[in-house]
Amino acid sequence: MQESKPPSIQMLSKKRKVLDDLEQPGRKSQAAPASQQSLNVAASDDSHFRHLYDRELDFKQLAEKDVDFAAVLQENGHLDFTEPKAVMQLTKTLLSLDFNLKLKLPDDRLCPPVPNRHNYILWLKELVDTSSYEPPGRPACGLDIGTGASCIYPLLGTTQRPSWRFVATDIDEKSLQYAKENVALNHLENRITVLGRQPEDTLIPLRGRESEKVFHIDFTMMNPPFYESEDDMLSSAQSKVRPPHSACTGAPVEMVCEGGEIAHISRMLEESLVLKEEVQWYTSMLGKARSVETLVDKLKANGIDNYAITEFIQGNKTRRWALGWSFGPMRPAEHVARVKTSGWKKVSPPVLAIEVLSLHPGRSIDHAITRINEVMRSLELLSWNWDTDARKGTGRTRENVWSRASRRKKMRDQSTSFSVLSSAAPGSDPVQCRLGFDVAVEMGVPTTTVTVHWREGHDAVMFESLAGFLQGKLKDLG
Repeated sequence: MQESKPPSIQMLSKKRKVLDDLEQPGRKSQAAPASQQSLNVAASDDSHFRHLYDRELDFKQLAEKDVDFAAVLQENGHLDFTEPKAVMQLTKTLLSLDFNLKLKLPDDRLCPPVPNRHNYILWLKELVDTSSYEPPGRPACGLDIGTGASCIYPLLGTTQRPSWRFVATDIDEKSLQYAKENVALNHLENRITVLGRQPEDTLIPLRGRESEKVFHIDFTMMNPPFYESEDDMLSSAQSKVRPPHSACTGAPVEMVCEGGEIAHISRMLEESLVLKEEVQWYTSMLGKARSVETLVDKLKANGIDNYAITEFIQGNKTRRWALGWSFGPMRPAEHVARVKTSGWKKVSPPVLAIEVLSLHPGRSIDHAITRINEVMRSLELLSWNWDTDARKGTGRTRENVWSRASRRKKMRDQSTSFSVLSSAAPGSDPVQCRLGFDVAVEMGVPTTTVTVHWREGHDAVMFESLAGFLQGKLKDLG
């Protein structure tokens, strides 16, 4: 997931249209080993994990590091992905070498591909990090719905984030048994709770049976069954011109649910309409691009405007998507919430970053920083805080205080006791914030830009208005 250049305010000058119609879819317990403890300390800045699978896997290199993997690798250096034993060993090898995790799996349950699952965790980390004023890595509790025998998402999540905990649920007894074994095998019992559920139970255990075991959830995650029936699964397999790229050992309980992934995610949506801000982010992976359009339409129909879409691409063959939504005001970063390819433009959430100034090479950024601070401190904001090291300011406001009408009112009311809370910390003021934003000076080659990022609120027009106002105040510096 790479950041694309944010649009300029000119690109948003027309009245904002409704974004609809998708175009062509295209760790640690005290008993943990010292090696795991050191890995978890390094995980605090994510540097070990961020680019693990940017390149194709080098099977010969893996074989040199792991004798068990060498035993299943063919003499020509290829791996037979149609052989379940080889696929399972690849998963075990990657978990061991890259995450220091151990795994035990039965032959008749899904063996998860590590890079694909890792991508979901990477996205969740950015989703949680960028939709908060707190520094990255804040404590959070995730709910993995349908964790499977591997319990792979909680294992990966707790390894990468020492401050994260998980509740892992499933309705299949055999999967639950192995999930508990894998948690114990990696000494993570104090950070991962494996919870058995019944098909009629809610997906999110904050109400009803066994809800007393779950105190708080920050985000949900789910990899629902793709198929609507066993016949659907069989006909899909038979329709393939070539055999499947990788062996599938999944049981029907893992592959099939009535209504397929749309019905399963719609069920979580219905529960979220009751729980609302009790969970910050409701998310799910999807196996079909066309499902994204259907589900985004459902979000909009229920008045949900804060949502995020991403695309996971692993190698040349595997493509998955993820959708997340929130009832809260905190917005994720542009590159986290919006797919960059043009085919997704109409279904994407509102623009979250707008470039307001481009500084030519050789122009000093000091003048731009001074002007930004002068402009923001002249407004009746709830707060404005400038981070000198990051070259970024964060502001919050209760209303559009940069409009002409607001500025005229300010002149009339100068005798009142209202004052600018320029030193207040974000989120500290009890008055409701309608818009939170960052103004960042972003050093680039050859051009340095000033970009406004939408951080908080539900009013896209108000955000675009602020960007337009600031662009006007900075235009002579370009």
